[in-house]
Amino acid sequence: MADKYLTNSDLATKMNLSEVTISRWRSNRIQPSVLQLVELAEILKVDIKDLLEINHNEENRLAL
Repeated sequence: MADKYLTNSDLATKMNLSEVTISRWRSNRIQPSVLQLVELAEILKVDIKDLLEINHNEENRLAL
């Protein structure tokens, strides 16, 4: 469960992505690909459905 509290830098390193990409995911400026979502769910040890939870305040926003 501790993996759920990774910094942008930690997550970027684990996924071989830039910190900018992770930041853009979190700010909903871009969306991860399906393959990236699968990898992210594995890293965070969560069900992929948890990452796809729709925020009822903003349509189509990922719960990152």
